[in-house]
Amino acid sequence: MTRLLKSPRTMRPGRLFSERAKLREDVAAVESASERRVEALKGDVKSFFEQVFGFTPFKYQLELAEMFEKNQFTAVRWSRQTGKSFCVSALLLKYAWEHPDSYIAIVGPSFRQTKLNIRRMGGFARKFPVQQGLHIQKTRISLPNGSMIEAFPNNPDTIRGPTFKVIWIEECNFISGDDDLYDAVLFTLGTTNGKLIATSTPWNTGSLFWRMCNHKDFSDFARSHVRWSDAMAPDGPWVPAMVEKVKRQFGDDPQRWRREMEAEWAEDEDTWLAQSLIVSCIGTEKTCGEDLQEFNPEAVYEGEFFAGLDLAQTRDFCVLSVVERVNDKLLLRHLKVFKQPTLYSTVLGYLKVLQDRWGGFQKIRVDFTREGPSIIADMENSGIDNAEGVNFSVPRKSEMASLLKQRMSNGQFFYPLLRWDRPYQGDITSELNVERFDLRKDGTLGFSHPNGTHDDVFWATALAVYATCEMAPEPFLAVVPR
Repeated sequence: MTRLLKSPRTMRPGRLFSERAKLREDVAAVESASERRVEALKGDVKSFFEQVFGFTPFKYQLELAEMFEKNQFTAVRWSRQTGKSFCVSALLLKYAWEHPDSYIAIVGPSFRQTKLNIRRMGGFARKFPVQQGLHIQKTRISLPNGSMIEAFPNNPDTIRGPTFKVIWIEECNFISGDDDLYDAVLFTLGTTNGKLIATSTPWNTGSLFWRMCNHKDFSDFARSHVRWSDAMAPDGPWVPAMVEKVKRQFGDDPQRWRREMEAEWAEDEDTWLAQSLIVSCIGTEKTCGEDLQEFNPEAVYEGEFFAGLDLAQTRDFCVLSVVERVNDKLLLRHLKVFKQPTLYSTVLGYLKVLQDRWGGFQKIRVDFTREGPSIIADMENSGIDNAEGVNFSVPRKSEMASLLKQRMSNGQFFYPLLRWDRPYQGDITSELNVERFDLRKDGTLGFSHPNGTHDDVFWATALAVYATCEMAPEPFLAVVPR
């Protein structure tokens, strides 16, 4: 059977170029139609969010959008997990799209946190109909119309220079040096008559954010307050099962429930570390010379490291805290909360690897109240050096807690703003604030924490700071018979 061979096709460059040009024209036409469709949505926040960004806003989010549109200054006080950062990210990106050549700044307690908002905005920006001229980077987003959104560290000096149309202060109640930052914000907005939006959950009452939401001198601020009950499904993301779960996690700590779920201020007089003191120790360029980020446990570092290990297995959590001494400052570099049930072999293996990668620890202070000296022997047998046990007696706990408080008050201890979801949902500011104290009849200090909460992060951090000092022998008291 004879096969017929096809003759080779002749390449016609002119036809190829014309087809490519036609394809480009079709793409341009589609983009132009999409751009006109988006332009038609201007002023319709709900439709813009739904048709461009792909989510349906809740009623209270639409109320915030209207508030932001009509006012120059807006304070947003919402409970946790109600979508305030999500909503404001979409709102500011929409503003940048509709107002050409707008320069928008995001500033927060840490540079890491503001960059996370840029990442969130980047996800929205990729849904715009026109991608040519859109540039998404780690710290800024540039739009085709000349608008730009940029993340900044908590440093007033970086805010004073540029002229912004909008400034977003994220987690405003956790800003260290908030008054200095606000002065810089007012100065730069004064030349553009720009907008300010401040968002946060409440923390301490001696703060700029508290005044924005309550003080008569800030009456020009529009105020948005959303409690957990205002955001129950279908009017918000909260469902009864999740609310009950959070209640169990907060335990007998009504102050934290009031702050994070009711979005109201609450301070407890018997808390060992005051909320204002905790905020002042968030590590930024202004407070400690660098915007503190947690060290990667899988990377290699060099430094003068000290560790604190609070041991637990089932009821409480085992926590490792590592600080680095840099000149006269102690910087929290790593915090590890181990899941339950905790196997000490896993903890020791983790500590050994960390020791080898980071060039060793000057001292590791370990709570061996339950385990006794055997845990120190196990650490030595595992190749872990410079471990020393600490018995959590009443005088020793008072000594450790007092040293941590002293270092914080003197501006010698700083930490990065950390949050975690596993093995339980927590954040470092709340963990440092959990410890309560009382003065006992014998003159000593007693320490405790509300039922259902955890103080393991507090004591691991106190142990790490305590590891930087020599430990004197504990006084021995004996009754001498007559």
